[in-house]
Amino acid sequence: MIKITLPDGSVKSFEQGSTPMDVAKSISEGLARNIISASFNGLTVETSTKLTTDGSLVLYSWKNDEGKKAFWHSSAHVLAQAIEELYPKSKLTIGPAIDNGFYYDVDFGDESISDKDFKTIENKMLEIARGKHEFAMRSVTKADALSLYKDNEYKTELIENLEDGTITFCDHSTFTDLCRGGHIPNTGIIKAVKILSVAGAYWRGDENKPQLTRVYGTSFPKQKELTEYLALLEEAKKRDHRKLGKELELFTFSQRVGQGLPLWLPKGAALRERLENFLKEAQKKAGYEMVVTPHIGQKELYETSGHYAKYGEDSFQPITTPKEGEEFLLKPMNCPHHCEIYNSAQWSYKDLPKRFAEFGTVYRYEQSGELHGLTRVRGFTQDDAHIFCTPDQLDTEFKNVIDLVLYVFGSLGFENFTAQVSLRDPEKPEKYIGSIENWEKAEQAIINAAKDKNLNYVIETGEAAFYGPKLDFMVKDALGRQWQLGTIQVDYNLPERFDLTYKGSDNESHRPVMIHRAPFGSLERFIAILLEHTGGNFPLWLMPNQVSVLTLSEKYEKYGEKVLTLLENHEIRALVDNRSETIGKKIREAEMSKTPYMIIIGEQEEAENKISVRQHGGEDLGTISVDEFAEIVKTEINKTKKQF
Repeated sequence: MIKITLPDGSVKSFEQGSTPMDVAKSISEGLARNIISASFNGLTVETSTKLTTDGSLVLYSWKNDEGKKAFWHSSAHVLAQAIEELYPKSKLTIGPAIDNGFYYDVDFGDESISDKDFKTIENKMLEIARGKHEFAMRSVTKADALSLYKDNEYKTELIENLEDGTITFCDHSTFTDLCRGGHIPNTGIIKAVKILSVAGAYWRGDENKPQLTRVYGTSFPKQKELTEYLALLEEAKKRDHRKLGKELELFTFSQRVGQGLPLWLPKGAALRERLENFLKEAQKKAGYEMVVTPHIGQKELYETSGHYAKYGEDSFQPITTPKEGEEFLLKPMNCPHHCEIYNSAQWSYKDLPKRFAEFGTVYRYEQSGELHGLTRVRGFTQDDAHIFCTPDQLDTEFKNVIDLVLYVFGSLGFENFTAQVSLRDPEKPEKYIGSIENWEKAEQAIINAAKDKNLNYVIETGEAAFYGPKLDFMVKDALGRQWQLGTIQVDYNLPERFDLTYKGSDNESHRPVMIHRAPFGSLERFIAILLEHTGGNFPLWLMPNQVSVLTLSEKYEKYGEKVLTLLENHEIRALVDNRSETIGKKIREAEMSKTPYMIIIGEQEEAENKISVRQHGGEDLGTISVDEFAEIVKTEINKTKKQF
């Protein structure tokens, strides 16, 4: 007999060789009908895996993220089988589950596929799924694995890097694939599939290796769920920040300037400036001092910090100067520069904490296939700050940064979020720098702060930065998609590497603790996410243009200009549309530009010295005075923009 511990802490005895499905059936038939995956002692297993030792078992259904991962991973196998049957000359490579679906990278050789082929592939997948073929894992020798894939150089490369005795295949129907496991019981659970798109992808992400075709798809256990998901995708297309950015004239890209290097148009630049000023105002109240650092730094600077050893390959190549042996890098991060600012003076414990903030533009070389609008770029501006404090000040400073992040989220409408405590992976010490003692102190400081601030947090092992653990904020947008926004990191290591010190009350030198923080993360990515979250309908206080003054004809231009002046006196951003267009066209264009309020001016308004107000979306607020309208605007801004 073996003892199986369930998530509620209960322990049950089973015959050796029992499966997770047997355990589920012992609890209830209803549970067994819904279970599609499991994990045993932390390892993903099939519901048919024979359990031979004591251990902890977790059962997953479609409602669990782990269940969805198994479902979509299994669907990738079905996609691969469909492609192999429809395109016999193709070579399969890898096909993982991803958020909301899966993909498979394929070398189609001389053939190619497009959206006109999607329906054929979907039908073949559903035909395979209806066969209710069971997924079965088996171990194979390295020699047998290489023999099976002797004509597939991609699978051969994967197998060559595996150890004999650790290689497994997954079989279903007539199809076999190299796989580590993690499948649903059978293909019949897959009831609805959709091929979403195809894209180019380099083998193993290396630009120097062959380009493959990446086939993206999704699948569901019910057709209704697929229909709802596709409707969500359509809404997401409408909110795509690249589309909205063009429509609202916020930013553009130029091939002549270079990929991944956004150009901010006047309205976008004004939006950025308002976001910067919003945070600068809060930072000033919190005791931050603004600094400015150059766009390049000596290679030695990043070697000292450890960034070059970790990320040198992903940086732009060094810039050489006429002086022999002198090399600079485009700045990939701001923290080494801020360490040197701290090092420019002698500090006492009475001077700390020092809080240096900068909207610093940094540059990182992202592969062209990974660039995506503003969310993945090669040049971006971080709302970076670094706090240098004594160990005794760490707890208070960290909590104060949490308050600042929550203020930013609250003022911009991000109410649905969780906090993620990102710790190091103790099994992979080579990924990190610094002593275990310092890591343990830093990790505990973050956990304590998250508890004390009553944050809804989860712990993720292996997600820490190479120099320290961090608290990441995972925000859900209006469409339920999750984004990582805002990060706070505790760092004992860079102060060591840069030999940062302060004079303590004992008159001895001590090492400060460093906090890295960026509530926005980067302005580019933050604006992209904010665009998609709001659909371009930013909070009123942030809108580039809050009011459009629309005149019925040229006769009312003078009164329109008078209204504009009155609005500006109330610090309301407005524009006058005096064009010789119909009022209907002016309203439609103001609606398309997401202008929150439209003021319509004609004979009656001028005679009564009032304005007719229309809200974005069509609501008519009637005829009122400019002062009354200013109060409406002020009230709305106070409702959305929090106090810090």
